[in-house]
Amino acid sequence: MNRTRIAWFVSIIFLAALALGALAPARANAQSPTVTILHVDGIISPATADFITRGMREAIDNGSKLVLIELDTPGGLDSSMRTIIRQILASPIPVATFVGPSGARAASAGTFILYASHIAAMTPASNLGAATPVALGMPGTDPPDKKNGQDEAGKPDAMAAKAINDASAYIRSLAQLRGRNADFAEQAVRQAKSMSAQEALKAGVIDVIAGDVPQLLEKIDGRQIRLDGGTTVTLDTAQAVVDRVEPGWRTKVLALLANPQVALVLMMLGIYGLFFELMSPGAALPGVAGLICLLLALYAFQLLPVNWAGVALIAAGTAMMIAETFLPSFGALGIGGIIAFVLGGLFLTDTGIPGFDLSLPFLAGMAVVSAGLLIAIGTVALRVRKRAVVSGSEDMLGAIGRVTFSKNGMIYAQVRGESWKVRGNEPLSPGDEVKVIALEGLVLQVVRSSRAGIDRPAD
Repeated sequence: MNRTRIAWFVSIIFLAALALGALAPARANAQSPTVTILHVDGIISPATADFITRGMREAIDNGSKLVLIELDTPGGLDSSMRTIIRQILASPIPVATFVGPSGARAASAGTFILYASHIAAMTPASNLGAATPVALGMPGTDPPDKKNGQDEAGKPDAMAAKAINDASAYIRSLAQLRGRNADFAEQAVRQAKSMSAQEALKAGVIDVIAGDVPQLLEKIDGRQIRLDGGTTVTLDTAQAVVDRVEPGWRTKVLALLANPQVALVLMMLGIYGLFFELMSPGAALPGVAGLICLLLALYAFQLLPVNWAGVALIAAGTAMMIAETFLPSFGALGIGGIIAFVLGGLFLTDTGIPGFDLSLPFLAGMAVVSAGLLIAIGTVALRVRKRAVVSGSEDMLGAIGRVTFSKNGMIYAQVRGESWKVRGNEPLSPGDEVKVIALEGLVLQVVRSSRAGIDRPAD
């Protein structure tokens, strides 16, 4: 009896220890706030906007008390930047942007994101600024090598002026919302001004300078942040649990698709595949692959700030190159198609951002390769269509066989390894070599091969 009680007592103690062990981490996590770090390195693109949007949503769902965007960017697309800023402004938890590690920069779109954040921080050897609309890739602005957006009189042209005024008002409103230096914000847009971290701190552009993330979390601990909804939050970050999030496969795939060169190559592969499928029905694989590539290209185009007139010119140029295969235009359609293709590629994007515009050598190479491939595919397909049928009942015409025997008035011959009933206009004997000249149901109409002037199969 005593042994039973002892066993029960030991079991209860063991189960209690297990329960306490399981609850201890949960209590520790419940007491220690979590900080989610989203690492952004590179051009601000649709993939970046998707990564930050999803990361902030997951951070809110997981109960994080702060989202920290670790930023190093030369700039990016205006549409992607505004998507990120809308997420920051609507966030129910504080968002800090930290320009790091050492040597990082928040240029162009990065400056806007830094101004929009509840806390703006930088490493000592970093800089921000140069936020002109050209660097943001806003449609309608001139690239840096075209008179800096000025007309013949040296004044900004209408489209450039509209873009600059819009960007200037936008960043000034963000500066006023966060209580930061609005004058430098406007100068960064209008005059492409830049600042080092120390200058930015002294001018009231940023809130804190820190060497790394742990030091930043210590420095901002205890700060009161007023959210856009009017709620005031006190940061508790000194002992926070850090949850670092790196871009995953989804972000990498989106970054690959949101590239004009990749999008154009996918579009052309789609056209090649569908063209080959139309010329040789039944191949299936080229058509399926072509359709997938074309849909991916259209998805990529809707992610990018493309000019759809450029897309139309590329499609028209491709159509003319295809028509060159079938029409005797003596090269006019092919040359016109190449010109339309190159012009469409030049008009396709005009962002001024390296990697987001198509170069003339790339477009010329793509046009020449496309013309050659389309003409080659069309030529091969036409030859295949003109070739005699090599399967089915029509394949028996002209075949050579040998009479094997006769039975009940019916003559049988071996033709292509099979025994067939045959009928001729003259008597046939076993051993005679015959040639098929017609089919009547399952009976072959034949003549002696010597009469046809053929002793061997034509193939």
